[in-house]
Amino acid sequence: MESPELPECPVCLSTYDGEYTIPRVLACGHTTCESCLKNIPQKYPLTIRCPACTQLVKYPSQQGPSALPKNIDLLRLVQQLQDHNPQKPNNKSQIDKPVLAQDFDFFVPPSWSDEFYTSWKNWVLDRDDVFVEDKERGYGLLKEGNKKVKVRLFMVGNDGGLLSGKVKGCVFKLSYVAKVMNLLNGMKEEKRDELGFILRICAKQGRICKGCGLWCDLEDGVLYFVCERLNGNVLDMLGDFENGLSKDGLSSFAMIGMEMYEAVIGLHLEGLIVGSLGVSCFELDGFGHVSLSLSEVLVMGRAVHEGVMELGSGGRSLSVRKLGRLVGEILKKEVFVSPEVLFGILKGEGVEVECGSNRYPIGLGSDVWTLACTVLRMLIGKEFFEELGDHVDSIISKRSEDNNLDCSGLYTGLMEKVSSLLESKTGEELKPMHQMLCRSLSFDPGNRPHAIDMWKCIRDLFIRHQHDTSVPRLGEAIHEENKEHLRVLGELCWLPLKKSTLKKSELAEKNSGENQDQREDVRNDKDITEALVEGKVKFKEMQGHLDCVTGFAIGGGFLFSSSFDKTVQVWSLQDFSHMHTFKGHEHKVMAVIYVDEELPLCISGDGGGGIFLWSISVPMGKEPLKTWYEQKDWRYSGIHALTTAGNGYLYTGSGDRSVKAWSLQDGTLSCIMDGHKSVVSTLAACDGILYSGSWDGTIRLWSLTDHSPLTVLGNDLPGTATSVLYLTANQNILVAAHENGQIKAWRDDVFKKSTQCHSGAILACVMEGKWLFTGGWDKIVNVQVHCKLILYLH
Repeated sequence: MESPELPECPVCLSTYDGEYTIPRVLACGHTTCESCLKNIPQKYPLTIRCPACTQLVKYPSQQGPSALPKNIDLLRLVQQLQDHNPQKPNNKSQIDKPVLAQDFDFFVPPSWSDEFYTSWKNWVLDRDDVFVEDKERGYGLLKEGNKKVKVRLFMVGNDGGLLSGKVKGCVFKLSYVAKVMNLLNGMKEEKRDELGFILRICAKQGRICKGCGLWCDLEDGVLYFVCERLNGNVLDMLGDFENGLSKDGLSSFAMIGMEMYEAVIGLHLEGLIVGSLGVSCFELDGFGHVSLSLSEVLVMGRAVHEGVMELGSGGRSLSVRKLGRLVGEILKKEVFVSPEVLFGILKGEGVEVECGSNRYPIGLGSDVWTLACTVLRMLIGKEFFEELGDHVDSIISKRSEDNNLDCSGLYTGLMEKVSSLLESKTGEELKPMHQMLCRSLSFDPGNRPHAIDMWKCIRDLFIRHQHDTSVPRLGEAIHEENKEHLRVLGELCWLPLKKSTLKKSELAEKNSGENQDQREDVRNDKDITEALVEGKVKFKEMQGHLDCVTGFAIGGGFLFSSSFDKTVQVWSLQDFSHMHTFKGHEHKVMAVIYVDEELPLCISGDGGGGIFLWSISVPMGKEPLKTWYEQKDWRYSGIHALTTAGNGYLYTGSGDRSVKAWSLQDGTLSCIMDGHKSVVSTLAACDGILYSGSWDGTIRLWSLTDHSPLTVLGNDLPGTATSVLYLTANQNILVAAHENGQIKAWRDDVFKKSTQCHSGAILACVMEGKWLFTGGWDKIVNVQVHCKLILYLH
């Protein structure tokens, strides 16, 4: 029987004892050794973030961790376990050389969020599970239980040789998984999204080679996408096809061809356009069925991109002759890429083609072109490349002198050449398929057939079945279900195509008559400012209040607005029509919020201390569900702020300088949080912390667990303190808006920046995605990204 493991510090992994690695208990209940607590930075005064749960807890800064209680029970457990294990671990070697403050810059926390870790951790393969056989070809073996399976390794990222060393200032070495997470977190966002999209598709689609996960070669600092490598390849059957199609050969080709189209149609149903293909992308399993290898597709895409980079490196202009060389080099690698995709890559690299650029958008038809070339390569053999290369060279040589290249004419001649080659190989009996393949090579994607049409053609010609109504109309399903979600495989191939450009081109191709671009600009937060400038946002004036509007809340399909006129108005978010008026307040309504816990509610607070709970069930009632009032005294000036945190409490900021917690069930006062020296003007709750801003210029942090004070912000910041009028918090970012027109921002508990955004008081502030919107007395809406001013709207 194995002896039980001794308890360890979650940070340094040293075994606890009462002499060298002393366990200290934090306010959240978690235990960490005293040495590690000394190294954890205090970004807020009098607080520290627990390394186990990342909760912000109180910490005795002056006394240090020695003032925290020891975990006596844990020490007793360690002693009992050591009595049963005579080989007592010795931590003295770790403590003999103490860690000095000057030896490190900071304690390095994870740079990625818990959500990020959760979404990627299951894709990370163990360090010892992958063995590299041939690094140049990307071949390897993956350990699955007691056996090893063949895999292909495709490089998706590297760290520049930094993984082998320690992170500067870090008092411990990162684990293998942490290093992989750092590589993923450091990726370009579009590239990482594409990688995750591919992994999800590999797990769903039956005609796609299984995506095993991600593996990092720590010696080279390279992150690989690991994909299943099947036993056979359709290239193995090309010899039979090149000598002509027998009756048995027709059946084999039919089955392979249908499954090739099914694999690509499956990707289209998921909203993915591969852009480039080759025969080697299709592999055969042990039963002779075809699967598409996305890792090989990525290799093809990278080959196209590298060819563009090599020929375009000498300048940013590509002559007709140079374009011909590029096409020839790509064909020699047995890579097929449609003309619109090739021109898209050139345009993305900033390379101008002297003969003009392609006017056609990238879409589903782009893969129809590459699939047709792949099928032709199977039917005709290597002669297809030779004839195709000779044809391109002859056209280029004739037209290169005056740089007047008719691309559509080139492809018309190409179709004629292909047709004659097909007839010599397969005869007249396959003429319907000949015509479909030639149409697939049309220069205009609009003239190409859908992939499902080509699939039906192969089925009808070779399997001799009639059309039946059970065949799904996949072409239409693709257009309807994924018209706003199509993406081109490109970032992992270093192919700089913008997804927004693809969306607009695809939407234009399938436009039903509505202005899709306008709706898309409003929908995507990255285009909000552009839409405002271009006038693509529609405004509607809603009249109903008789005095100043003091607040907004959104929820349940409604917009709620509070006002000095003592009412709360309810508006429909469907057509912005007026729905209802909540009346009952005897004083100015200062704040309004929407709460959706056990029962959806609208809650409003007024200048007389009244708190009203309104039901938003249709039809809405005239009377509030519940009301209660704060106790008044000579200092009192009513409710100024409201918020909730999903824990059953309503929090109010008041003129009596306090923050109060009320039970939402019965309206009883549960707690009073004192500390501010003036009116509490704004509240925000996020990640277990309640933030309160005050006219005294400070921001106080309170624990939502026990409502105890954590720390105070604003006292030590440069400049004269001015009233805090609005707070907004989102995950690791806190922004405070002040009466003097400044905003101050904290990120990861560290003060980052103070910016003068307005010439007067800022009365409203909200974060949405990467955007920060502020508005104030100067009648300006200020839109910023990452605390950098980009736009003023008067």
